[in-house]
Amino acid sequence: MPKIPLNDLQAFVTVARERSFTRAAAQLGMSRSALSHAMRALEERLGVRLLTRTTRSVSATEAGARLLAGVAPRLQEIELELGSLSALRDRPAGTVRITAHDHAIVTALWPWLLPLMHEYPEVRIELSVDYAMTDIAAQRFDAGVRTGNRVAQDMVAVPIAPPLRMAVAASPEYLAGKALPKTPHDLMQHRCVNLRLPTHGGLYAWDFERKGQALAVRVQGQATFNNTFLMLQAAVEGMGFAYVPFDTMEQHIAAGRLVPVLEDWWPTFPGYHLYYASRRQIAPALALVVEALRWRGP
Repeated sequence: MPKIPLNDLQAFVTVARERSFTRAAAQLGMSRSALSHAMRALEERLGVRLLTRTTRSVSATEAGARLLAGVAPRLQEIELELGSLSALRDRPAGTVRITAHDHAIVTALWPWLLPLMHEYPEVRIELSVDYAMTDIAAQRFDAGVRTGNRVAQDMVAVPIAPPLRMAVAASPEYLAGKALPKTPHDLMQHRCVNLRLPTHGGLYAWDFERKGQALAVRVQGQATFNNTFLMLQAAVEGMGFAYVPFDTMEQHIAAGRLVPVLEDWWPTFPGYHLYYASRRQIAPALALVVEALRWRGP
């Protein structure tokens, strides 16, 4: 028995059901003459006549009707199986790699990604802590997180957090016997906990703003970190002033472990944005992550 391509059998079933080469050819996306030629070739390979052709209609012969009854249900089963594979392809699954710094992960990513992973066990999340201005394409990340004013214009940026307010504070133990700073420049006379930026290879200059006046101060101290929470802990333990997001030190201020200073100079930056390469269609797992993280207000 010769091997018959499934496409030829599907074409035969369509012609037999439509009882018309014209309508069947339109459904199959091929010309009427090509379809007629394919059916003649199929009959030659099988050695039997499957279709009776007249000038007005097409009908199945006895052999054609038998083939139709046997093949059509099986082709339908194949289509259903292929459809289930398509559904599997579209189901969120796979690994989503995101680069972000520690504060963004703790406050804007993990609280929403954890329940997502419970709901979708086939989705895996890889979070890489990094303060660098990472090129996500070159480093093979699916997405990254930056404040809104630092996202490249060729990226799709989705807000995932409210505006970010920075704050400055030190422990009562450190401040004992010292004058509180009255301007940001006064911090240069104090010990401060620094942040090392890997991208620029230098220490982060503390940004301040008041009544439209912006300035940056480069501070000095004994301790330098590349981790927000270690900087905060160092300040709590008396190593000087720390400049970190207000939400991280709020509980320490309330408990009296830190004393805030220069509050009228604390700047507010655009909140964190998840960014990814612009393309027409993104992977279902990444699309799921984007919607889970999207900031929708308070």
